[in-house]
Amino acid sequence: MTPVELEQRLEALPHQPGVYLMKDRAGRVIYVGKAVNLASRVRSYFNPGSSDTRAFVALLDRLLGAIETVVVTSEKEALLLENELIKQHRPRFNVQWRDDKQFLCLRLSNEHRYPRLEMVRRPRRDGARYFGPYASASSIRETVRVVNRFFQLRTCSDHVLESRKRPCLLHQIGRCPAPCVKPIPVEEYGGNVDAVALFLEGRTGPLLENLRGRMKSASSKLEFEEAARLRDQVIAIERSVERQAIASTEAIDQDVFGLFREGDRITLYSLFVRGGRITGGQAHHFQSEFPDDELVSSFVNQYYADDAFVPKEVLLPGSPTTPEALAELLSERKGERVRVLVPERGEKMALLKLASKNAERSFSERKRSHDEVEQTLERLKEKLHLSKLPRRMECFDISHFQGAALVASKVASVDTEPDPSRYRHYKLEAVIGNDDFASMHEVLTRRLQRGLEDDDLPDLIVIDGGKGQLASAAAAMRDLGVQGVDLVSLAKSRDLDSPSPDALADKSPERVFLVGRKAPIVLPQTSPELFALTRLRDEAHRFAITYQRKLNRKRGLSSALDQVPGVGATRRASLLRHFGSIRRLREASIEELAEVDGIGPAVAERLHAFLHTPRPRAAPDDDQPDDLVREASLTDASER
Repeated sequence: MTPVELEQRLEALPHQPGVYLMKDRAGRVIYVGKAVNLASRVRSYFNPGSSDTRAFVALLDRLLGAIETVVVTSEKEALLLENELIKQHRPRFNVQWRDDKQFLCLRLSNEHRYPRLEMVRRPRRDGARYFGPYASASSIRETVRVVNRFFQLRTCSDHVLESRKRPCLLHQIGRCPAPCVKPIPVEEYGGNVDAVALFLEGRTGPLLENLRGRMKSASSKLEFEEAARLRDQVIAIERSVERQAIASTEAIDQDVFGLFREGDRITLYSLFVRGGRITGGQAHHFQSEFPDDELVSSFVNQYYADDAFVPKEVLLPGSPTTPEALAELLSERKGERVRVLVPERGEKMALLKLASKNAERSFSERKRSHDEVEQTLERLKEKLHLSKLPRRMECFDISHFQGAALVASKVASVDTEPDPSRYRHYKLEAVIGNDDFASMHEVLTRRLQRGLEDDDLPDLIVIDGGKGQLASAAAAMRDLGVQGVDLVSLAKSRDLDSPSPDALADKSPERVFLVGRKAPIVLPQTSPELFALTRLRDEAHRFAITYQRKLNRKRGLSSALDQVPGVGATRRASLLRHFGSIRRLREASIEELAEVDGIGPAVAERLHAFLHTPRPRAAPDDDQPDDLVREASLTDASER
């Protein structure tokens, strides 16, 4: 954009609230911002005396190709639109919260006569009661375990509840009253539901008082088993309360955000306070040159998008750029008034300091972990004679079922951490028979061809296997002329012959083979560099086996239904989606079969009769193995 074109564009900007998009000369959106006055805000980027020191502002003269604006009616609408555009375009200079997971919550709905407590990630406005969020899966599982043990709410789905014919294992171990088959009084079950709600809300005072009263009443009536059960509930609740730190005299839900930064590296820590008690927290790491107030405002806007849990109060470090608009937006998302505060003293300030202290601790731990990763990568580069640091690694594994149905897996890591977005499965169609080496050549050829086309190749490729698999992979690289990518193979540890029958079997070390080197390299067996390779290899093996078993289940169910009269491809697909396995299909009644989409009563009767008609077992050389063989464990090619 020439200076004349830029001046003309700035003159045409509206003096209204809205969102502006800066694009580079290739048309890509590089920055999205919001403003109360678009003309004033955008022009400020190009004022000679601007105090904006962000790096990309100085580069706008060379990068900028166009400026687009979207006018809205209020600051709140600008916040909403900015959030959507950031998620849509992923601009390189915007602050982005890249963790797309939502925290786990507990949902308790009163729609059913026997409500259940379930874990969900996205609270919705459906009339149910939500508790949380919980910072980790382990903490929420511990809460559910306490609820199941002492309050005994059902955990099964509504469909399972209505279709069960006998109690499940949870009833047998005393964790569920089995309302699926037993006539449990609704009032009695409802009392447990109310107690669970009080427990999860942190209102333990009224709950303990109620339970102690019921315990004394049961004891006076000589109902000692019921009194003992209530006593256990009281003890469990008291222990739970002891583990919770009292954070505020106000029994309200709060999210407290603490900030710590060193230069452009930033950590924001969200501290969860529920009912006046600290229940957990989560750290979020960024790299940005944004000033603190703008960064916090942008982060909070994205953090509470997509049905995330919104508390009654949000405490922030420093004044956000648009606190009123942010409070209005969060109130609308929650459906009731939400306060956005910047505390300066008292209990709220103490909470803010605690969140900031956690942010600093998390920042330090991450920095130390980053330094350790750098040292591990340096040692890998040195000991394996690599051409560069193996920041991006990919590992390949071949798996087969009884010498057939070959599949392959690719898993990836960045700085030794798994990168599931780059995981891939491969069906190997060109290889005939159980040829591990040809299979490895095929899958590497397919991966490298795509990588050359997209300019997307890793630093290091790890092959699960020995010299043969490594030679096949090296041949694929030579055939395609791939350069600049290191290649090694990792051979599993195996049992060695013991000197005597009574001795424990010795194991060979894990060995790394290099192209053009006869002897393997044996890394220290407890070293972090070997751990990085073996973890990647084991993940590739797991990923391949999981895929192989999934395909075999589908093949087994499909082939078993091929001979049923009136069951074609569409009905087979419906049965596969509904039941998922031959065992569950055989256990189904005619009525349950008829409930499947596309399966009426007549077809259900034919199918039920077919599945329960005795047939001779397949001969050993039959093309289709029987169901028992299909459930056998899979053999991995590289283990032989």
